Amino acid sequence: MTQISILGCGWLGWPLAKKLMDKENSVSGSTTSENKLPILEASGIKAFLVTLESESVSDSITNFLAESEILIIDIPPKLREKSPNLPTPSEKVFVRKIENLIPFLEKSAVKKVLFVSSTAVYGNDNGTITEETLPNPETESGKQLLLAEALLQKNQNFTTTILRFGGLIGEDRHPVKFLAGKENLENPDAPVNLIHQNDCISIIEEIIKQSKWNAVFNAVAPFHPTREEYYSQKAKSLNLVAPQFSTQQSNIQKIISSEKIEAVLNYQFRLDNY
Repeated sequence: MTQISILGCGWLGWPLAKKLMDKENSVSGSTTSENKLPILEASGIKAFLVTLESESVSDSITNFLAESEILIIDIPPKLREKSPNLPTPSEKVFVRKIENLIPFLEKSAVKKVLFVSSTAVYGNDNGTITEETLPNPETESGKQLLLAEALLQKNQNFTTTILRFGGLIGEDRHPVKFLAGKENLENPDAPVNLIHQNDCISIIEEIIKQSKWNAVFNAVAPFHPTREEYYSQKAKSLNLVAPQFSTQQSNIQKIISSEKIEAVLNYQFRLDNY
């Protein structure tokens, strides 16, 4: 049995924790909501209230990490927080959170870290994007994710694998629900780069099972219809009003390749989810 801590038992972290426990792992999970503690505990998770800020970390972090060999970091790169000293995103709020976390990791039993990142680190570069492509983030969240990746990778006290997910979708989370009925949407011919929650969980399970550490993986389904094709068809299948796209063609032709994850992990995406 392996002891695993998941920092961030939210949309992905909570079902991931349950899957890992199904494989006879022991899981500690964190939340920032006190009301969620009994819900996590009812699932068999050892639940901790952990607040990770750019200026401090809650005392519970030590017990949360205790005896865990593996830490999965799955927290969104929020760029603002309520602090008079941090008025703008340029203060690198998310990066400072990771900086504050690292000393606790160094003192813990954690030897392996899986950091959930995003393909946003590649910006809007066109063509086929692989793990060898030089990151070129254009958004503030992408920039801070890339800096956080580097902080974890360079630390010699533990080994880090970076997992860069594309657009996240699931049964209860799909962008078409927000796009339905809207008009004049941009980039009709841009390819989609999505990944389903089920694939996210299965890939993380395989990384742990196969002990694929000190690596970087892109994780996007090998399924890249245009935005107009995909969202129009998805709206129809869900009985939603189809979105209307602009007639102006896009110059964004970025396709994220997951060939490495398919080859190294021998992983097959479940395309019927898409």
